[in-house]
Amino acid sequence: MKTLVVYVSVHHGNTEKVARAIAGELGADLVTIDGARQADLKAYDLICFGSGIFFGKHHKSLLEFVENLPHGEGKKAFVFSTSGKGDPAQNAFLKDLLKKKGYAVIGEFACKGWDSWGPFRIIGGINKGRPNESDLEEAKEFARGLKERFRTTSSS
Repeated sequence: MKTLVVYVSVHHGNTEKVARAIAGELGADLVTIDGARQADLKAYDLICFGSGIFFGKHHKSLLEFVENLPHGEGKKAFVFSTSGKGDPAQNAFLKDLLKKKGYAVIGEFACKGWDSWGPFRIIGGINKGRPNESDLEEAKEFARGLKERFRTTSSS
């Protein structure tokens, strides 16, 4: 299973930590959004898309990248995010966008990350130190489960 992890990590490196944990567990190629623009996505069996959450959605550059992708023709994908909430529901917009582009979304992951945006800056942010080792282990566990889901959905 040739896998690519595409991510955007802007402020504190939260998303990059999670992207590295997932990519390491999957033996995946890891690229920022800039690197993804040069990548041959057709060469991958599974593509991961992740970023922090901004105003309830993934980073604008990631959403624009996905909007400009050619039709996925059923290619398998998964999404992940980091945010102050760590709520998987915040993945919904990107998942729907990928589905509209013809991708089969086979999983999602979300965890809390250090958030010092806006009013949180006054108090030094929330979730400082997150994602922590426990969060990264959950990301790795998610990736291990993803391998199994990929095998299952590929043989169907």
